[in-house]
Amino acid sequence: MYNAAVITVSDKGSRGERVDTSGPALCRILEEKGFAVAYTAIVPDEREAIQAALLTCTDEKHIALVLTTGGTGFSPRDITPEATMELVERPTPGIPEAMRAESMRITPKGCLSRSAAGIRGRSLIINLPGSEKASKENILAVIDPVRHGLDMLYSEGSADCAK
Repeated sequence: MYNAAVITVSDKGSRGERVDTSGPALCRILEEKGFAVAYTAIVPDEREAIQAALLTCTDEKHIALVLTTGGTGFSPRDITPEATMELVERPTPGIPEAMRAESMRITPKGCLSRSAAGIRGRSLIINLPGSEKASKENILAVIDPVRHGLDMLYSEGSADCAK
């Protein structure tokens, strides 16, 4: 069983002005898929706050899968992908590509997602949209291959990919 974290990026959520629904929905999905949710947080759309939460998960708590929700759109304050990619050591572009492809099957607006993903140490970070509906659709599109990716990340050289 891998551990996981969910970080909600929302100015209004961090101030208590909006109830976070996407974070708890993602936690439920992770638990249903066999992950142990070890950390949750709500942070404002501020580079330092986003990065501090990510570093807590990756460098301090050594969490295998770190999901963010929010801050992936076109608003000037939507900087989650930029904050994330400054910390990533190895990008994993196929994950957000797959999420966007699945979103495009649901709505043409799926192409507007700026989600990013990458590896830091032995943690996989994935940015998800802020809406509950879109975040659930996006994680469900990739969660099974992500588990295999974590198997590879935590293997000692091979996760038996040829099977």
